[in-house]
Amino acid sequence: NRKSFDELILRKMFIVPSFEIHGGVKGLFDLGPPACGLKAAMVDVWRKHFVLAESMLEMECTCLTPEVVLKTSGHVDRFTDLMVKDPVSGECFRADKLLEDAIDELIEGNPDMPTEEREGHLRIQIQADAFSPTELDEQLKKYGCRAPSGEAFGASFPFNLMFKTSIGPEGTSVGYLRPETAQGLFVNFRRLLEANSQRMPFAAAQIGNGFRNEIAPRSGLLRVREFCMGEIEHFVNPEDKSHPNFSSVASKELVLFGREDQLGTGKTKTISVGDAVSTGIVNNETLAYFMARTQLFMEKIGMDPARLRFRQHLTTEMAHYACDCWDLEIKSSYGWIECVGHADRACYDLDVHGKATKTPMVATLKLDEAKEIEIAKLKFDRKSLGKTFKADQRVVSGALESLAENWADFEPIASALETDGKATVDGFEITQGMVTWKKTTKKVHEIKFTPSVIEPSFGMGRILYSLLEHCFYQRDADEQRCVMRFKPAVAPQKCAVLPLSSSDELNAVIDEIAADLLESDLATRVDKSSTTLGRKYARADEVGVPFAITVDFETLKDGTVTLRERDSTVQIRLPKSDVTRLIFDFVHGRDTWEEVTKKYPVVEVKTED
Repeated sequence: NRKSFDELILRKMFIVPSFEIHGGVKGLFDLGPPACGLKAAMVDVWRKHFVLAESMLEMECTCLTPEVVLKTSGHVDRFTDLMVKDPVSGECFRADKLLEDAIDELIEGNPDMPTEEREGHLRIQIQADAFSPTELDEQLKKYGCRAPSGEAFGASFPFNLMFKTSIGPEGTSVGYLRPETAQGLFVNFRRLLEANSQRMPFAAAQIGNGFRNEIAPRSGLLRVREFCMGEIEHFVNPEDKSHPNFSSVASKELVLFGREDQLGTGKTKTISVGDAVSTGIVNNETLAYFMARTQLFMEKIGMDPARLRFRQHLTTEMAHYACDCWDLEIKSSYGWIECVGHADRACYDLDVHGKATKTPMVATLKLDEAKEIEIAKLKFDRKSLGKTFKADQRVVSGALESLAENWADFEPIASALETDGKATVDGFEITQGMVTWKKTTKKVHEIKFTPSVIEPSFGMGRILYSLLEHCFYQRDADEQRCVMRFKPAVAPQKCAVLPLSSSDELNAVIDEIAADLLESDLATRVDKSSTTLGRKYARADEVGVPFAITVDFETLKDGTVTLRERDSTVQIRLPKSDVTRLIFDFVHGRDTWEEVTKKYPVVEVKTED
């Protein structure tokens, strides 16, 4: 029930529009108290599941980024979405989303459409954000997409999504609010490697806000202009992308939507992680390992496994340097939404930052025994180089010498010079007479390499919203009673403490129990209002409190209280001295409600009115 869900989210102040009394701003939202607690608990689970369990190196980098960094990474030139405008009003729209919506409307409006025709439309929809401007314009025309004014949209063109600013009062230093957190980790690679005692492989992680000037924000927290990200950069030898802990997840089954299936049957397949790697569906062990760990994280925080899948990027979607990319998509009322990207970015990031700054971004593999490797021995015509490249001749010769350290790297250059008489190295065109070479071997005791990067990137806001949808339900007996089915580990408040009546004696016990829970860092909700006990339970259910302790007149006699579990509404009676330990064990996964009901007597309750 989307209407009831939206009403609850706003009424209980999970999420509210930013600057609401001033009219609000599209794409900006504030998290209220329940969502703040939920996000904090979710991030805490994420840190424990990834950063602590994998011994990752966590950083907190600045949100302001100098232009030179993002120019080097390619964001200044290529971090774009295609935009179209209404030629009458000038209103802007994201072109690929217009196409996706048009296809949705076509399919929904034609329920009897033949399966083959429907699948053809869906294949085009999947490729919407991979079309070139010309291709996208053709598709918008084909599907009859028109502007609100009734006119045809103008031609689509790229719009850079970064927020530009200046650093310092002079206004001469251009900067941007970071569109992702990853670049801060890449530029710190050498220090991170040193902090890890030069050991490879290793991972660095960061949680923080990113900023994107979305063309047409919509869908609540799913497309916003400021958002929390959790990113992991796992640095690995490009010649060995195995993972030492892969066996621990090899049997885990995932729902995969490979590129061949997207363009073919349109159906997903369920397969174990081990089989996905051995059959080549997923490129390597490390990428597959993090996909499995992400699935386990989602299940741990309470996401519905039936509404999770991994979709592989189409060839037209992937960056030119990427080896393989899979998005964890979560199904919500808005359809399948990308929430976690898993990308094998190869050596691109460290390469470009290293070359731009003349900083070696390399790691070292120590060999147990000396090894002979093939290299190219170069001889330069310095006069020719100097005449052609002048001040850049050292840059050119240095680039060639770097490639010559490994014959496999230099061979394409040698082949081009022999075949075409010229070759391009780092943007410089060299000709055959500038350098001669000889293929030879040398004995080495260590091998230096630029690490590849496997990157899981988590959109925490999208995960948070999806979790809210997955946890929402209404009681069978009463649709007016809405419940958030948060797991104890992520629930904003772990326990409610409620008096049967508002007498001073009962309230004193309430305060005692609440203080004991807080001593164990268990967020607690105390409701001493004069409303009925059933109404107090309902209030706690709406914000996802998993357990409720009720202090009644029996408590004053024998020191026992009742403990109610939210989803079953079953209650047990137990000594108040046992409550804190039990709630703590529930939150940390050390005990279950099913086991506890075997140890303590269940209380008969006819109604919760």
